[in-house]
Amino acid sequence: MSETGRGASAQSATADREVVISRVIDAPREVVFEAFTEVRYLSRWWGPEGFSTTTRAFEFRVGGEWDFVMHGPDGTDYAEWITWTEITRPERIAMLHGESRDDPNAFESVLTFAPDGAATRIVMHTLFPTKELRNEAVEKYHAIEGGRQTLSNLAAYVTEIVRKDAEG
Repeated sequence: MSETGRGASAQSATADREVVISRVIDAPREVVFEAFTEVRYLSRWWGPEGFSTTTRAFEFRVGGEWDFVMHGPDGTDYAEWITWTEITRPERIAMLHGESRDDPNAFESVLTFAPDGAATRIVMHTLFPTKELRNEAVEKYHAIEGGRQTLSNLAAYVTEIVRKDAEG
């Protein structure tokens, strides 16, 4: 798993502001993509281990918003806000993610979904406004490990969907 902005993108002018995490998920691309499209799916897997999500508003469309609170295992609540800036089914989702609509520190994320045999390779590429905000997200909020855990939760969720569909 690639986990930093290093490696292939080391020549990039934005490498010191990036976090890139990828994972192969044993499910078809359409199923993995679909897990992002409805709040009833997202609420089942979104976030690192031990976190839960309460949604205040959700509309999956370009310009639509997801306003939610992530509840940490220690009882801390984190206000979150996402607006989708691009949706290309079933291959790409781009979004702006911050604490609120007017968050000056909001960051951009692009998720790509590529077939990998019968599985799907998802790549989560995040670009922060500054190197300092990237480093804070990594060091204080454990963004790399949290991203890995989020994709692990997604993998477990969609693998369960595929298994149930095969059985039923």
